[in-house]
Amino acid sequence: MGLTSVQLRVLGSVSRLEASGKTEIHQNDLERIEHVTHPAMTKLLQRLESKGFIRCGPSAKDRRYKKVACTERSAGIHQVILAQDAEVLSELCKDFTQEQKDMLLQSIDMLLQNIDLE
Repeated sequence: MGLTSVQLRVLGSVSRLEASGKTEIHQNDLERIEHVTHPAMTKLLQRLESKGFIRCGPSAKDRRYKKVACTERSAGIHQVILAQDAEVLSELCKDFTQEQKDMLLQSIDMLLQNIDLE
């Protein structure tokens, strides 16, 4: 797709938020989710827009904010990312017992919760 891992992660976040029913996704929402600065997110969004994966425009609710949306090309991409993640995890854990897989996933969830707390 010609995207960096960070660009793909941001695109996945936009797609996931849209699929969850969020009517307006703002740049500051993405900055908070991805833990990046305003200038860094501005560059990421500019690159994604220039590649045709998102479109940006002023918010209908508050013109001070930039509204971000997937294009037809990238709508629902979070599902593709989830499927690929599941495939990779399955391959990496092919010799694990179910109990070991469950423990790994539980540990990863705990790590991610700690990251979100920061």
